[in-house]
Amino acid sequence: MNQAITSIVLRSLICTTIFLFISVPSSTFAQSTNQNELPLGISGLPETRFVQQLTSGVTYTSIKRGIPSFEEYYSVDMGFFSDLKKAKVTKQTLKKHGFDSFILPIYNERYNDLYKDVLGYVIKSGKFKTQSEAIQFKKELVEKGFSNVKVSYSGWERRNITGPWSIHIIEIDRNLIHHMTASLALNTVQGRETVSSIAKRMNSLVTINGGYFIMHKHAGTPGDLIGISVVGGELNSEAINNRSAFVLGGKYTAIAPVSTSLYIQSSKGAVRTIDGLNRTIGKIRGCGGRSYQQLRHNITCTNHNELVQYRPIYGTRTPAGKGTEVVLDSKGTVIKIGNSRGQAIPAKGSIIAGIGEAEEWLNKHAVIGEKLMISTKVMSNQTPISLTKETHIVNGGPLLLKNQQYMITAKKEGFAHSDKFFYKFGIKRNPRTLVGIKPNGNILLVVVDGRNEQVSVGLSFEESATLMKALGAQDALNLDGGGSTTMAINGKVVNHPSDAAGERAVGDAISLIMKE
Repeated sequence: MNQAITSIVLRSLICTTIFLFISVPSSTFAQSTNQNELPLGISGLPETRFVQQLTSGVTYTSIKRGIPSFEEYYSVDMGFFSDLKKAKVTKQTLKKHGFDSFILPIYNERYNDLYKDVLGYVIKSGKFKTQSEAIQFKKELVEKGFSNVKVSYSGWERRNITGPWSIHIIEIDRNLIHHMTASLALNTVQGRETVSSIAKRMNSLVTINGGYFIMHKHAGTPGDLIGISVVGGELNSEAINNRSAFVLGGKYTAIAPVSTSLYIQSSKGAVRTIDGLNRTIGKIRGCGGRSYQQLRHNITCTNHNELVQYRPIYGTRTPAGKGTEVVLDSKGTVIKIGNSRGQAIPAKGSIIAGIGEAEEWLNKHAVIGEKLMISTKVMSNQTPISLTKETHIVNGGPLLLKNQQYMITAKKEGFAHSDKFFYKFGIKRNPRTLVGIKPNGNILLVVVDGRNEQVSVGLSFEESATLMKALGAQDALNLDGGGSTTMAINGKVVNHPSDAAGERAVGDAISLIMKE
């Protein structure tokens, strides 16, 4: 290590140590440096760890690794191209306008289930030391007619970097796992709530953000979980195509593929599948279900022939629109049939809504005073999961580790439906929320900050897997990340959420609640 880098490393260590000692009482922490260093970035980076015993069986570890590098730069991304020839055409166009640019190949990483070496090519224009310079340069490009351009930081993509990374880890003794719960934001499917608010409401020791959820109305029902959601044994959202999930069942925990099976049967024996649960009918976020066998994360697909059940956890009324709705009491007896959607959901019953062919099925088989029996099954690898008050399931993906082996199911679970999307979502470094299970049954809850070049650059999927393995996980799963990534201890956020507006309101969370 040359003298300049050594000087930077020493200054970084001193600053990090002072910051952490000011932030928390030093008497509750133990410090270690470069002890079993994490496999992030180049080797030999400064790494400081502070460990706190929150309570018996619950340990909090904060790790600061690496330093910002003078080699990194800001540039303006001009677009992603699957075809190198098309990238070169854009490069020539930029040159004609007097702008220099370069083409950056985007390479796949080792453990992803994509069998290609190069995903595509990103054209970048300019190299600047400050973000403000890059923003000004972007304005010049836009004035010349270039659209869909974005300022980026090289440390989000380059593999052998110096960081930095800010990592927060909770390890929970397996004997305390039955105190872990999932919770819906505001206790409703349509709710969104910050992690710190959920933590205070639940009076939890530790809370992290949970699964993927819908943020905007055009994509479906805002707040609705994208995939499986079970809270206290109640199924709130259907699974999508056996995607991996985090399963808590008392002292039983697993990271496993989860599927759901919902059927409705008339009093005369006619049977039909229920396509969805507590979501906007006709809109399938992630493109799962019977109509779409190939998952496509962050994409909303449509189905004009659907049957969807709405329970009181959804809200007070179903979404308005064309179709037929059948109102059921708590015993499944039909008490009302409406020729449009938008009915009040009974407090001790549910509503079955139908459009297209499913509407025809309801009109044929729903009779006031007769029963429509509903069957619900939740399974993992074809084995039923018993839904008790201690059962909680949080959606996620992709799988990162299985039996201590790297197994990143990005393609299988819908995160690589296009090379461009996967580059942005899985190859590029982002904030991450991760869960893991150690061989001894202990649970790891991990958040890694990102999108902040002075605090933490984030992780790719592969780096997430290598981190979890280094922390001792046998199985590991990626949860919702990006601006959602948040950890609260005793109701106080301990990481740096990346949204410019601050802590993001999310759809659900995982909490450790200490009971007296």
